[in-house]
Amino acid sequence: MLARPTLKRPDDHLESRPAATQAKPTEERFLVKVDGQTKRSFQSKDAAVRYGAEIKSKFPVVVVTVTDTGEGTSETVAPAQ
Repeated sequence: MLARPTLKRPDDHLESRPAATQAKPTEERFLVKVDGQTKRSFQSKDAAVRYGAEIKSKFPVVVVTVTDTGEGTSETVAPAQ
């Protein structure tokens, strides 16, 4: 049987890879939810509404809401005109 060399990874490859964590990502005040699932969070309401309107214009069937975690309110986003 023929012997073949053992493959090895370079050491610098292991150092450049970011450490895997189980930490929950940081959430901002305004959450954009698509069909009840949180997709992204924003600091300002305007940015969240613009992002939600963009999603709604691309996919008109889904329900897009912007939730304000500070006040506990939620509003449905209409598609951009």
